[in-house]
Amino acid sequence: MIRTTVKYGVMALLTLAVMPLYALHIECVGTALQTVEGRDTVFIFAGDPHLRSKIGNVDWYRTSDKQLIQSNTDEVYPESGEGVIVKQGDQIIDVVYVFDLEQYKPAITAVEVTPRCRETLLQLQGTIPPLSYKDTFGLESVVDRKCVVSYTNLAWDNETWSDSAATQTFALTNNKMHLPALYGATTFAVRFDDEWRQELSLPADSAVSEEVQPIAVSSHVVSTTTVRGEKGGKSNEVDRPIDATALSGSAPLEIYFESHPTPAVQFFDWRIYRGSERIATRADENVRYTFTTPGQYRVVCYVLSAACPCQEEDGDCEKDSTQIDISIPESQLLVPNVFTPNGDGQNDEFRVLYRSLREYHIWVYNRWGKLVYESTDPAKGWDGNIGGRPAAEGAYYYVIRALGTDAPQNAGYHTRQAYEKGKLKGDESYMGVYQLSGDINLLRGKNK
Repeated sequence: MIRTTVKYGVMALLTLAVMPLYALHIECVGTALQTVEGRDTVFIFAGDPHLRSKIGNVDWYRTSDKQLIQSNTDEVYPESGEGVIVKQGDQIIDVVYVFDLEQYKPAITAVEVTPRCRETLLQLQGTIPPLSYKDTFGLESVVDRKCVVSYTNLAWDNETWSDSAATQTFALTNNKMHLPALYGATTFAVRFDDEWRQELSLPADSAVSEEVQPIAVSSHVVSTTTVRGEKGGKSNEVDRPIDATALSGSAPLEIYFESHPTPAVQFFDWRIYRGSERIATRADENVRYTFTTPGQYRVVCYVLSAACPCQEEDGDCEKDSTQIDISIPESQLLVPNVFTPNGDGQNDEFRVLYRSLREYHIWVYNRWGKLVYESTDPAKGWDGNIGGRPAAEGAYYYVIRALGTDAPQNAGYHTRQAYEKGKLKGDESYMGVYQLSGDINLLRGKNK
């Protein structure tokens, strides 16, 4: 866009668009905007149109009827809304169209706003005179005009819903405008020809609605995971949740979901899916849920009101919902074959490596079959002491019985032979069932 300014005392000509392919031989006297509509040059004045020839005296004709307006002069005062043909002898030098913007002000009596569930309908009551003209071929053209709608809507700022200034620009061609859904009470201000009026130093021309109450609903779900341990801390639990924002990890994974609804929300519909199966439904504003079984989950929060119900048959519910994906890995239990309780901070305890266990029991025996350690907490380990004294180096024997969260609820333990046979067949009844035993070697090495 090219913009130039030609001064006439305190008055200015502002050129707001790309110049036509030919150079104009006329100029405006007074404050005006020059724009190009297709191949036509249009001058929009702040006051009565006044043109001046830059090449001396010329003849001025109306485009509508080709009648002479003024002959052999360098200035002319055409009527607003007229087209002007500029001739020098028999040669057409320029064709321009002129408007006094103040004669085309919208006469708006009211700004009516209708809030809806999916949009906001704004309708202007009154008349909007078009800036229209007929060109030299008799074809009618309309100058593009715009209006700016300003209002306040609610926007999520990573912590809460808060007021946010919003604007929408529309072509000023009809009285009806479609805006985004409204979530907070506000008024709507409509400014007509705003940029033009600013450039022409004219006062703003606007209309304002009454305060509008929203009916549209929305939410922004925030999840908070119950952490186990700290970042960087040592643990023998694989994939343990150490971040409150974690959406996957070793079970049990407890997560608190907050809906953060907009003001018009009246009802909540929480749905928790494992794969395609719905496993839980809640109607509270906020929900706490513990994920135990490995798999892929979806947590969906639908919000609704009496004015904006959930039309599930046409997919309407999804428009006011938030979905969060959760992942719980399969259980795991690995047992080391050596540990070195020498105080160097490395492998000082006999600990299993585990993930997603719901039941655990370990027994450790010495070579004579005496029980030296027992625990039901997989997060804890044997420090290599017996009765507060260091145990002798050598081999010890462990027995572990554990159930993963992926084991069937009625799963029980089997004989070693049955267990191994089931595993070889891929029998799912043995999934997540751990029956382990073997030697663990205690080596002290050099004390630090």
